[in-house]
Amino acid sequence: MPAPDENPEGTAVFTTAYAVLPARTMRDIVTSYLPGWRDTRFWVIARPLTGFAETFAQYAVEVEPHGGSDAPEPDDQAQAVLFVTEGEMDLIIDGLSHTLTAGGYAYIPAGTTWQVLNPGHAPLKFHWIRKRWQPAAGIDRPDAFVTTEKAQPVRWMPGTDKWGTTRFVDPADLRHDCHVNIVTFLPGGQIPFAETHVMEHGLYVLQGTARYLLNKDWVEVGPGDFMWLRAFCPQACIATGDEPFRYLLYKDVNRHVGLSL
Repeated sequence: MPAPDENPEGTAVFTTAYAVLPARTMRDIVTSYLPGWRDTRFWVIARPLTGFAETFAQYAVEVEPHGGSDAPEPDDQAQAVLFVTEGEMDLIIDGLSHTLTAGGYAYIPAGTTWQVLNPGHAPLKFHWIRKRWQPAAGIDRPDAFVTTEKAQPVRWMPGTDKWGTTRFVDPADLRHDCHVNIVTFLPGGQIPFAETHVMEHGLYVLQGTARYLLNKDWVEVGPGDFMWLRAFCPQACIATGDEPFRYLLYKDVNRHVGLSL
């Protein structure tokens, strides 16, 4: 907790188009403890909200040594993406064991049996993104896979070597109805126009600083800050500082738009 006399004014924002959850808001008093998990606490930083962003939930997870879960997901329609930021994870998917450290990434299809354990002596920290997989005619469910950030190249945008994306899934693979990527801006890199599109976004800052345009507002963001954008919210980015600006990005893709309200 901050000191009792600290100025409570901060930079957290919640609007009809976007939300910003600064790292300093993620205190002990806003954690959740969830059924089926041992010695684990969760910061729920995104959840479906009618009239806002409706497709996904995102948790920042901290697991104490020897903590974890033998049955982490209560919804058999929910797929998962896990991204490790600190510590060591033992991940078992359909009986196969994997070890993940910082930068480790796993995709787990809906209906899969999986378990998580922290085998180390320090806390395990990771992001868990949950989305109900949306079936489509002639489309099979994706396969589970485990990889690392370092095993994937940064694919730079046309005409620049300062703005690029680390993709863990082929964008043309229609089995996947969401992508969780890492976006990187080198110092001086920027999005040179205000993007606006149907995809919802969750953006968790992994490294560096930037000025980020959200709707009509420029906000200053840094490590541990989370931005949550509903569909069609204009956005742009200008990296600041002397190190890369990097964030974990969620977006929904590859499905028809539902026509019921």
